[in-house]
Amino acid sequence: MTTLYGIPNCDTVKKARAWLSEHGVAHSFHDFKKQGVPEAALDQWLAAAGWETLVNRKGTTWRGLDEATRSAVVDSASARAVLLQHPSLIKRPVVGWTDGSVTVGFDPGAWSDRLDRER
Repeated sequence: MTTLYGIPNCDTVKKARAWLSEHGVAHSFHDFKKQGVPEAALDQWLAAAGWETLVNRKGTTWRGLDEATRSAVVDSASARAVLLQHPSLIKRPVVGWTDGSVTVGFDPGAWSDRLDRER
């Protein structure tokens, strides 16, 4: 089953969840706030998407970090530590698709293409 990871009050996550439902994609939702960030999944996301993609440097959480913490995020290991400490820094949504692939962010066009290929 497809799993969408994120925060329920995030507008992009809301849009992504609605899109999956509208397109008949069975999925579960993993709430970072209530369930935390699964470390094994985070490792998979870092390997698949890269730390630069996964770290949301445009959000208020990033801007709220002190300069020393921000400047210490320089590779996958340092990003992993900060993302586990501050789940809101993860660009949302992260989707673990049924084929084992991972996407970060919501792109309706790319998601439609994905569904077309699967059908």
